[in-house]
Amino acid sequence: MIRFRADWVLPVSGAPVRDGIVTIDRGWIVETGPATDGEPVVALRGVAILPGLVNAHTHFELSYLHGRIPPAPSFLDWVRPMLAVRAQRTHVDAPEILDAARAAIRQAEGSGTVLVGDVSNTLVTPRLLAESRLAAHVFHELLGFGGVNAGEQVAAARGSMVVAAGGGGDVRLSLAPHAPYSVSPALFAAIRADLDAHAPAMSSVHLAESPEEVELVKTGGGPWRSLLEGIGAWNEGWRVPGTSPVQYLADLGFLDRSVLAVHGVQMDRGDLDRLRALGSTLVSCPRSNAYVGVGAPPLETFYASGVDVAFGTDSLASVADLDMFAELAEARRIAPRVPARALIRSATLVGARALGFGAEYGSIEPGKHAALIAVRVPAGVTDVEEYLVSGVAPERVSWIGEATPRT
Repeated sequence: MIRFRADWVLPVSGAPVRDGIVTIDRGWIVETGPATDGEPVVALRGVAILPGLVNAHTHFELSYLHGRIPPAPSFLDWVRPMLAVRAQRTHVDAPEILDAARAAIRQAEGSGTVLVGDVSNTLVTPRLLAESRLAAHVFHELLGFGGVNAGEQVAAARGSMVVAAGGGGDVRLSLAPHAPYSVSPALFAAIRADLDAHAPAMSSVHLAESPEEVELVKTGGGPWRSLLEGIGAWNEGWRVPGTSPVQYLADLGFLDRSVLAVHGVQMDRGDLDRLRALGSTLVSCPRSNAYVGVGAPPLETFYASGVDVAFGTDSLASVADLDMFAELAEARRIAPRVPARALIRSATLVGARALGFGAEYGSIEPGKHAALIAVRVPAGVTDVEEYLVSGVAPERVSWIGEATPRT
């Protein structure tokens, strides 16, 4: 058993503790609270202890695209070159892809991330994640807007996941649809049936990210339809919903508290109220949204609506790094009226719960994994929460607690 004493302890489940302790026994949190004199402790001066951060949405397998897709003024201007570059790959497990993914995982670890929601089309990442200190929920993402047998596709994907799940580590897998413009109603239904059959399983969907997506779902036309027709992926039998993307997936019966709705940049208050009523968590990726040209997420409206908000970086194809402290700093910039405590909670406990790991990660409480980070805090800081969302460089972050060995 070991006791760490620090200038600040942020349990997340409660207010920050000035001059606090965290007691750890064999990789688990035993106790936390105000420090008392006379205890044998490891003193961490000038430090804040907090739970490892949660990156609720990324794509490690796309890390090899870093620097190869330029920022764009609109989403499809980013999508087209991305699709062209991905089409050039020869093998999903090429050294270029695996090496970049491993480096990205190390980058996430080094900047204080403990848990990720990783989206994978190819399932090359579960074994890489099993080799790391990260816990993960890997979403095996399916696409198919037209010309596919949804039942067969889901059955094959389920079989692939069973094989991929054998890599060990604290890595869980489930199916996820890509987006309303790339997944048919039949495939949404087949994925939903698979999730229900393997409950409690989490899922994820890119939703209301771009104006072009909203236009397609509302009118059946626009740039997305043109692109899908151009690549031979349009579904002539698709009935135009005539609603918002959120209402569309709600009407399909797909959205519920097991689903992470990623991006939401184009959601209005009615969409947010509907999402909150269904219990879905909204995962915001502010830096990626700017890079791909869809605009800044209305974070202050997100929080005002009462919907649960988590954060993700998205992939290195659309963001400079996988540093969640940098994501928090961008969130603070565009949402100055959201309390720092709420932002930190989104990047820890809300994300952990959304990924199905709320009992193990996301806060400093007895019985949880001691996967904790120490952040060096300059002398004179009186509002530690505001400091932590102001932009913490990776070199100021270190790990102080380790989870028990994985079996």
